[in-house]
Amino acid sequence: MPDIKNCRIIFFGTPLFAVAVLDKLVKKGCQVVGVVTAQDKPAGRGMHMSQSAVKKYAVEHGLHVMQPTKLKDPSFIEELKSLQADVQIVVAFRMLPESVWNMPPLGTINLHASLLPQYRGAAPINWAIINGEKETGITTFKLQHEIDTGDLLMKQSILIGEKENAGSLHDRMMIAGADLVYTTLQQYCDGTIQPVAQQDMLPEEQLKTAPKIHTSTCEIDWHMGAKKVFDLIRGLSPYPSAFTTLNDKLLKIFEADYALEQHHKLPGQFETDGKTYLRFSAQDGWVYIKELQMEGKKRMDVLSFLKGFRFQ
Repeated sequence: MPDIKNCRIIFFGTPLFAVAVLDKLVKKGCQVVGVVTAQDKPAGRGMHMSQSAVKKYAVEHGLHVMQPTKLKDPSFIEELKSLQADVQIVVAFRMLPESVWNMPPLGTINLHASLLPQYRGAAPINWAIINGEKETGITTFKLQHEIDTGDLLMKQSILIGEKENAGSLHDRMMIAGADLVYTTLQQYCDGTIQPVAQQDMLPEEQLKTAPKIHTSTCEIDWHMGAKKVFDLIRGLSPYPSAFTTLNDKLLKIFEADYALEQHHKLPGQFETDGKTYLRFSAQDGWVYIKELQMEGKKRMDVLSFLKGFRFQ
């Protein structure tokens, strides 16, 4: 096996989460011979073409960029082969066909934002918080046929703060992930990592999944307990954000707190003194809104909101 300095790497990634890993590899002097990322897309009011975070970084650092429409396109496959990579690194990218992930002699290494085999899927950071977990982590593994099921290489546990949201956890995991990928690659090239199969690590019925977040996921069900609503809010903050309605308008909630308390309100009813607090009734208590955004308005703290809002 080549040592890490002589290892030819093709990197696959799109969002900011992937940039931290790419930056680590570049700054460590690794041979990144190609970068594969999503195609430019129209965005904003003017619908100007927008580049992915990974492409912006790659262009700034003079890296060879590829943006295939289809990953099975023969011309793209030929371009990959011509780069003669020893290994491929995948971070937050779409599913690869076998003709791509099985191409380099050392295979393809993926970074996943959970402690696999738990929370396989598209949104592991969100679901760990939504489900009230106190611990999550990051895992490197070898890509295989089924999504997030390949042999494990390295893991690192990360504690989740009691009031931490998905945004702050994402940022911490992004930095830790960059270090883990580099360490994994280093030991993988040295031949000191023994891959471990995920099969039979946990019974299927004990596995929790992390499916894509849909709009229906984000709508608050006030019949849930107050703690569950609180976890949903922080698990979806700052994006895509949990929401409810107030005065028949959409109300996004970014930060909240909760209190367990008996009351006689129906789930979803609100109370406010018009000055210092706004709270909604859950099944077993209250959810106190701290930061919010009313439809058509700016995001603000609850005190600023109450100064200008007139309740029906």
